[in-house]
Amino acid sequence: MTPSPVFDKEKLTALAAAHGTPLFILDHEVIRRNYRLFREHLPRVQCYYAVKANSSQPIIETLFAEGASFDVASYNEFMQVYRYIKHYEPTAKKHYVWDKIIFSNTIKDAQTLRKIKPYKPLVTYDNADEVKKIARHCSTAGLVLRLKVPDTSSQVELSSKFGAEPADALELIRLAGEAGLGVEGLSFHVGSQCVNADNYVEALAVTAEIFNAARNRGYPLNIVDIGGGFPVPYTPEVTPFERLAPVISGEIERLFPADIEILAEPGRFMVATAAVVVSEIIGKARRDGKVFYHINDGVYHSYSGVVFDHWLPNFSAFRDGPREICAVVGPTCDSFDKITLSADLPADLEIGELLYTENIGAYSIASATRFNGFEGAKIVHVNRHKDE
Repeated sequence: MTPSPVFDKEKLTALAAAHGTPLFILDHEVIRRNYRLFREHLPRVQCYYAVKANSSQPIIETLFAEGASFDVASYNEFMQVYRYIKHYEPTAKKHYVWDKIIFSNTIKDAQTLRKIKPYKPLVTYDNADEVKKIARHCSTAGLVLRLKVPDTSSQVELSSKFGAEPADALELIRLAGEAGLGVEGLSFHVGSQCVNADNYVEALAVTAEIFNAARNRGYPLNIVDIGGGFPVPYTPEVTPFERLAPVISGEIERLFPADIEILAEPGRFMVATAAVVVSEIIGKARRDGKVFYHINDGVYHSYSGVVFDHWLPNFSAFRDGPREICAVVGPTCDSFDKITLSADLPADLEIGELLYTENIGAYSIASATRFNGFEGAKIVHVNRHKDE
């Protein structure tokens, strides 16, 4: 993943001058590049963008134009995609929803199920009570059983909340069939920002064993969804996606028939490197010997990933100076609003100067709030169209 040329200091300064700060800059050419990189290295895998990573509408528009499919977690996210196909003729519309959208949230409320029933959606499940609920409120759905798999070393673990125990899988497939529902396949998620290739290898092996057992019992499974978790180069130590992808591809080819569909749900991978935040130093103090820079953005806003995503923020200044380990804190009146206590920055920056943060496109503004009445960063989209 190469950085965006938009994100050089001169252009960031110009954008901040034009739009003010805090400023959240999204480069759509980087999003397109990331999507194409994923397709190049995992050509057999149908790419469903996980809208939850960043649900900004222009991102969905860009990926729709690229031909991406979509992983949605709610009816609102579903409608964000549906707006681009609502003019399709009925048959084409139904085919698109069935083929290119998946509800990967394993627990869906009854109201949502009733709303999506006319669209005959593909949905995930991981327990017997969900089977009953889907049968009652959305009998048109195709089901994908989500399995619990190892998520060791992933930045965000998911197995404690989602996924059926592998030992229960065949019984859950049987229960769905008895309820009149069609089980289309199996899915898993190795955890977000997975840097351990063994997680994928183990998960694919577990999935293949259950897949083959189900087919041998007469269940016509034809989908394997390998979830998300594909790593972003936040630091040089992160295993490059280009090295991870051949491992995944090789295991898929070894373990599964060539005639089935392979899905994936990358979210972070698509958008993390596509954004930079520019903030302004609005206050400065030395507390217990350490320089504290107060900026006009914080953990309740663009830096919410520090709290919800276990993300380690990076800060850079627009000029050099004698460096110290500094604290960077947000504008709210909550002492919890400390973005980092270990930023390596010039210690002589003044109020009114700017800082910038890279690789902040995923799970940042997606979980931002308006705490203390602060509006948060203005979002600016650049290179929305290929000819810009």
